[in-house]
Amino acid sequence: MTTGEWPGHRSGEPAFRRAATAVFLAGIAVFVSLYAPQALLPEFSRSFGVTPAASTLVISVSTAALAVGLLVLGPLSDRRGRTGILHASLAAAALLAVLIALAPGWEALLVLRGLQGFALAGLPAVAVAYLREELHPAMSSRAIGLYVSGTAIGGLSGRLLTGVLTELGGWRTALGGAAVVAVGCAVAVRLLLPPARRFTPLLRQGRLLRQLGAAFTDPALLALYGLAALLMGGFVAVYNAGTFRLESEPYSLTPAVAGLVFLAYLLGSASSPTAGWLADRLGRRVVVPGAVALMAAGIALTLPTPLWCVVLGLCVLTVGFFAAHGVASGWVAARAQLGGRPVGQAASLYSFWYYVGSSVGGTLAGRAWQDAGWPGVVLLAGGCALAALVLTGALGRTRSLQP
Repeated sequence: MTTGEWPGHRSGEPAFRRAATAVFLAGIAVFVSLYAPQALLPEFSRSFGVTPAASTLVISVSTAALAVGLLVLGPLSDRRGRTGILHASLAAAALLAVLIALAPGWEALLVLRGLQGFALAGLPAVAVAYLREELHPAMSSRAIGLYVSGTAIGGLSGRLLTGVLTELGGWRTALGGAAVVAVGCAVAVRLLLPPARRFTPLLRQGRLLRQLGAAFTDPALLALYGLAALLMGGFVAVYNAGTFRLESEPYSLTPAVAGLVFLAYLLGSASSPTAGWLADRLGRRVVVPGAVALMAAGIALTLPTPLWCVVLGLCVLTVGFFAAHGVASGWVAARAQLGGRPVGQAASLYSFWYYVGSSVGGTLAGRAWQDAGWPGVVLLAGGCALAALVLTGALGRTRSLQP
């Protein structure tokens, strides 16, 4: 929702750089906090005496709570504004990150992770909507790509940091390091993020509920929500179970060395803005199916035993995933805006299904690994990717709203 004649911050302006940098750092903070424990799943299994499937709950509980939080904070941001929710979200999540490192036991750890997941919902609920509203339309796709690349770097740095620190001082030291990053990013975002200039509050509750319902009447938005769940479900399944595979025979890697495979996230941080640039020129309906096909190919490449093949597959998977997600998330905001639907609600619903996919896919991956080994994980993730490819075909047949 925008108002007034001002077209938004343009590339090269100080406010554009501040906004893009702030949302980039916020993406780092959220994904450091959300996925730092992923490299520690085998360590949790050993330390607390839980099964591999149970250890994945430390991720799934947070992503499930985050999905619920999106249903609250997304509509709230349409009434109260974006920036206040974003700042409160990062501050609460940073405080909880400190408490998580001090958790006295497994149950307390899961409860705190759930609370943190809900708090973290503030960023995905508002980030894309904020960028669509405050930046010039010609610049928004690449800025959204930069935000998604921040989430990729956050996921990478969290996993690498905890993989190294757990060997030095155990899981508490590892999660303490992640908490330091979260606190630092929250402070930086508070200092950098420009105030909103184009936000118009949606004050009438009846209209809010009607427009929320309207978000489920657009076939393109429905397809994008399904795409979010399938992409993230397959992606998290591979990386959750991958930590167990790499620390098992025939690889027997240490947590720090196994964590190096997450360097593939650097490719994801580059592929997302690149895909946004291509989408501006070739169209989203061309770029998204190609990115999903690339993701499916990466999953298949992880099936052979040689380590180089596994690593190559993870790289291809990561490039495809972040390219598809970066363009699809921007597509949701653009589609909602052109269709007269609340951008915050549409973006939140996309993120809701994205994290539902993460929670379900991550949990099922632990069970697939226990019951069928890596072929079971590939079957699960590959099925998600193929279903996503079918959805992109349906998406390509929906009516365009571009003038």
